[in-house]
Amino acid sequence: MSSSVSALARPEAITRYEPVIGLEVHVQLATATKIFCSCPTSFGAPPNTNVCPVCLGLPGALPVLSRDAVELAIQGSVALNCSVRPQSRFARKNYFYPDLPKGYQISMYDEPLAEHGWVDIVVDGVAKRIGVTRVHMEDDAGKSVHEGFRDSERYSYVDLNRCGTPLIEIVSEPDMRSSDEAYAYLAEVKQALQFIGVSTCDMEKGHLRCDANVSVRLKGAEKLGTRAEIKNLNSFRFLKEAIEYEIARQVALVESGGRVIQETRLYDPDAGETVGMRSKEHAHDYRYFPEPDLLPLCVDEAWLNRLTAAMPELPARKRARFISDYGLREYDADVLTAARPISEFFETVASVSGDPKTAANWVMGDLMGLLKSEGKEITESPVSAERLGELVGLLSKGEISGKLAKDIFAKMAATGQPAASIIEKEGLKQISDTGALETIAADVIANNAKQVEQYKGGKTTVLNFLVGQVMKATRGQANVGVVTELLKQKLGS
Repeated sequence: MSSSVSALARPEAITRYEPVIGLEVHVQLATATKIFCSCPTSFGAPPNTNVCPVCLGLPGALPVLSRDAVELAIQGSVALNCSVRPQSRFARKNYFYPDLPKGYQISMYDEPLAEHGWVDIVVDGVAKRIGVTRVHMEDDAGKSVHEGFRDSERYSYVDLNRCGTPLIEIVSEPDMRSSDEAYAYLAEVKQALQFIGVSTCDMEKGHLRCDANVSVRLKGAEKLGTRAEIKNLNSFRFLKEAIEYEIARQVALVESGGRVIQETRLYDPDAGETVGMRSKEHAHDYRYFPEPDLLPLCVDEAWLNRLTAAMPELPARKRARFISDYGLREYDADVLTAARPISEFFETVASVSGDPKTAANWVMGDLMGLLKSEGKEITESPVSAERLGELVGLLSKGEISGKLAKDIFAKMAATGQPAASIIEKEGLKQISDTGALETIAADVIANNAKQVEQYKGGKTTVLNFLVGQVMKATRGQANVGVVTELLKQKLGS
């Protein structure tokens, strides 16, 4: 527990209360253009260049809904187990902010795109289902940039490039009871949406942002406490820290006889605390009314089925399949489904090699180690999945030893050549001929009299040493199984 949190409320006081947490997650859809116009959504363009009369809110400009944005939003909703409504409707959400040139945001209100979903999480080995209230579409506002606020001269700038980028807002039920559960929920949402290509969810670029609604109540109480909303949390660490601080702040207030007020707060990561921003608006303050320039959005069953069928396998299902079909451990399945490219790479290696468990070990071990040392993603691997599968297959069939496989893998990464070519070129084919190994085994026995006596005296683990000596003499090319049996025969076992 951080010092700022412990200074607010004693740990024993916090344990008497139950936090109630819900998240509102804003996700930028991976479209090339904005939701209501053809301006690009590319990140990093000079300020106020990716704009047009529509996203600038100029008089007479009319929005035209992007089909790509709708289809990604539908697939994102399906990934979160939501029911997509046959009809949804856009509305105007009216409020003033310097980077909102229209003076309103086009969003959805009482007729959202999808609702009644769920996300399954596991925290400390305990599974839990978190409800998803709704998923709705909306356009993003611009970005305000503030400089010099600690100096005598202060400046604020507005960049409207982000205006009109397509978002979905995912509103959870208040089902989370700890910062760890909130962290796990957000991680599952992010992974699912990345997996199916709905969004990059790049938090550094603002493609995934989160608001946390937090309240506390005495354990066993049914009535919810007054909630505070913590806005614009743009990292998993800040989400966890902000929730923990807010829980402690509210418990301290209640314990001292004070009252929690409903408000919007911001998290200051430097101070490690949440700060009041404004009293919380209610829905009626936004003066929602149906967007007059857009027809209702109708999603028929055929369109929904077509989009659902086109979706790749979701990570949760893939994890379960890796465990059941490939016999992988739960930890290995988690690692290999962390990202879609990793899971696809592994499955190719497993298919080509015919040995999923060994394939998993090589992808998580040797391959990941190589990529980390070179600062590369798996999509940049110098060894393709097919060629790694061929190498693992040779190892699994006993045609090369483990040591030899590692040496060949290093050469594959350096030269780009397949394993078979390296083996042929450098004469690295495994030696399985008993006659060829007879002399080497005899020399090892003759030169290691002490270990031979130990073996004959009952210390059978010494056999591993003797096998290692034969492998060393053959540069790792000897067939380990053949060598082991040969030594046992010669030692009278």
